[in-house]
Amino acid sequence: MHPLALASATAGKLAHYAVSGVVGGLLIKYLPEAKPAARKAVVGGIANGIVAGRWLASAAEEARLKAGDMLAEARTTLGEEVPPPSAVTVDDHGHEH
Repeated sequence: MHPLALASATAGKLAHYAVSGVVGGLLIKYLPEAKPAARKAVVGGIANGIVAGRWLASAAEEARLKAGDMLAEARTTLGEEVPPPSAVTVDDHGHEH
């Protein structure tokens, strides 16, 4: 995986979890006392946070795929054989399952 795509995906997940945690903490503390309009606003904010998190994850995956395509094209230009995307090498990790 390209380092930029990995960093982007990690940042998106961290932002999602941070916002969810803060909002969740505020909900537990203040929501029972909140007025219906405030509650509706908080729920809408959480919904928008979920949508933003999904968008960030989608953008990170798209960046990862584009980086992989460019890497494959560069290898082809050099005359190297490009492994298929599903080719995964698994190292022996020294124990049985």
